[in-house]
Amino acid sequence: MSLTRKIAHNTIIQTTGKVIGTLLGLVTVGFITRYLGKEGFGHYTTIIVFLQFFAIFVDMGLYLIVIKYITDPKLDPEHALGNIFTLRFFSAIALLGLAPIVVVFFPYPALVKWGVALTSLSFLFVLLNQALLGIFQKHLATYKPALAEVLGRLVLLGVTLAAIYTHQNILGLMSAVVASSFVTFITTFWFAKKYVRIRFMFDFAFWLKILRDTWPVALSIMFNLVYFKADTVILSLIKPAADVGIYGATFKVLEVLTTFPAMFAGIMTPLLNEAWAEQKLVDFKHYLQQGFNFLVMVSVPLIFGTLVLGRPVMILVSGAEFATAGSVLKVIIFATAAIFIGNLFGNTIVAVHKQRSMVKMYAIVAVVSLIGYLILIPRYSYYGAAVMTVVSEVSIMLAAMITVLRTTHIRLSYLIAFKAGGASLVMALILYLMRDIHVLILLPVAFVVYGLALYAFRGFTKATVREILRLPT
Repeated sequence: MSLTRKIAHNTIIQTTGKVIGTLLGLVTVGFITRYLGKEGFGHYTTIIVFLQFFAIFVDMGLYLIVIKYITDPKLDPEHALGNIFTLRFFSAIALLGLAPIVVVFFPYPALVKWGVALTSLSFLFVLLNQALLGIFQKHLATYKPALAEVLGRLVLLGVTLAAIYTHQNILGLMSAVVASSFVTFITTFWFAKKYVRIRFMFDFAFWLKILRDTWPVALSIMFNLVYFKADTVILSLIKPAADVGIYGATFKVLEVLTTFPAMFAGIMTPLLNEAWAEQKLVDFKHYLQQGFNFLVMVSVPLIFGTLVLGRPVMILVSGAEFATAGSVLKVIIFATAAIFIGNLFGNTIVAVHKQRSMVKMYAIVAVVSLIGYLILIPRYSYYGAAVMTVVSEVSIMLAAMITVLRTTHIRLSYLIAFKAGGASLVMALILYLMRDIHVLILLPVAFVVYGLALYAFRGFTKATVREILRLPT
């Protein structure tokens, strides 16, 4: 099986699971936003974002290190995974346990503080689940965690509907989040046992090796969280909960969209790691170029489509009360596109061992973003937060991209980007002319028009389709 076909098949299967999970997630968000309203969803968002600050200290970039270690022929995969999983488990228990204590000192309602305590369990299961994903990427079996995610999303929807039907408060809804994360983790763990035995291991010398390898990534992720989530925390402290709800609804869409590039970059990472380790530079450039082309073809039409359909999309997802979020989405979508491309180059940074060189850039962006949030949010609320988020994400994308290209001496082709831009412009024009039609009709229209326009511009060919699907000539 060729590289193109192998990646395509793996991506198609996993994408199908992601699409189903995404739809289930969006439906669930729709029920929650309509049930809680802007203020209640603002509290819901505050709970999640507050815990993310603690979870990031647990993360330490172990997800990328798992892929690197278990694909290293010099290391025993079971030993590596066992120690990484053990380190993740005990550090998560310790650090997430601080969240319910620290939140007491914040000026949040009691329900938000109890929500933080309850939902910390969900973050524990999420962090443990992440530590196992590299196994499936190594064995090109990423459909299995995708299936686990779909199962978790079904549990989330079911328990959420039960909580709404029985008129539970926000804690009932957070219980649904915990149940979903638990089911996803248990299912993933069960699948993973087919490939490697998972058990607690306490090789402290190996732990030190892990920490030496991960600290640049961990520090970078910490800075990343400052510019990616500090806006919501600042918003929650100085603006009404309703403003947080508007911004949170928009960010939910962003988070849903960005699961796809993270998934795709995860599939590409083992290939990039192996090619660079063995100095197969032709293969490395081919993987990087193909990954870049694919993400550009997906992200560019998202921007154009959102500029036309941002408001009806947010009304469809969250309800008429969140119509204002459509304008915020038109700003945030530029950050989303930057995250699409940035995911690929961020993972490649680790493959080429340049994660330390990015720490300084992450720190600079974090400081600038924090200052920007403190200036813009008091004046412009969620619009100020959105603009600063775009600036931050674009800066990081460019920094990672420049670092990779300078290190590898690769010159990428940007022809596909121009073709995607032209096809997206055609799509946006058609959508604008049909803007009075319901968004559920316009979305498939957008997909078809963009695909035909991109084909007309030779963004892809019949040969590419045949290679992916192995159609007869």
